[in-house]
Amino acid sequence: MYGHLFLIPTPLGGDDLSYVLPAAVFDTVVKLDTFVVEEVRTARRFLSAAGLKGRIDTLQLYELNEHSTSQDAERYLQLLLDGRDVGLLSEAGLPAVADPGAALVKLAQEHDIEVVPLVGPSSLMLALMSSGMNGQNFAFNGYLPVKPQQRKESLRKLEKLSAQTGQTQIIIETPYRNDAMLADMLEVLKPATRICVAADITLPTQFIRTKTAAQWKKAPAAIGKRPCVFIISA
Repeated sequence: MYGHLFLIPTPLGGDDLSYVLPAAVFDTVVKLDTFVVEEVRTARRFLSAAGLKGRIDTLQLYELNEHSTSQDAERYLQLLLDGRDVGLLSEAGLPAVADPGAALVKLAQEHDIEVVPLVGPSSLMLALMSSGMNGQNFAFNGYLPVKPQQRKESLRKLEKLSAQTGQTQIIIETPYRNDAMLADMLEVLKPATRICVAADITLPTQFIRTKTAAQWKKAPAAIGKRPCVFIISA
């Protein structure tokens, strides 16, 4: 009798959990006492707000992040094999999408453990929905190379692919490189290529705009260090 792995979404920011999470998420959270999380401190804050205030010190919290090893994921798998129900949390949004928690989901599937995804916000899908771009043929490319020249070359290749196939290209970036990413886009992409900048999604400061590269050049956005999704379509 294996346990279940519950994929628990978290907000993309802000304190009003009920705005982005349905009641079923809270109903599930309060029934669990074991969680695999990306960062213990922020997980404790979320779990407290989600209904476990006063019980935080009784929970078992295990970290799985970019510093973890494959042995860590296998150790957490054993909790499920021993019959424990486990909740998997990302720092923001949906677990296992551009998230280290994917390693545990992979192991769970390989061992026929029931994986239960719960409904929550996806910055990628919310940005795509709002962009006005092709939502039937798209690709998520994650993070592009850090080095400027390699990043520019990747942008050129994605633009060419979009032009040839009609495929929308979705990109994310570390917040402190947002402005550099947009600057690179405006430098190398063709004037008619459309660029969507979607920052602070679901927050009061939300900013989602789609313009051509030429239009962005005339009125560039200062995104700053905010969570942001970039989408391009040639």
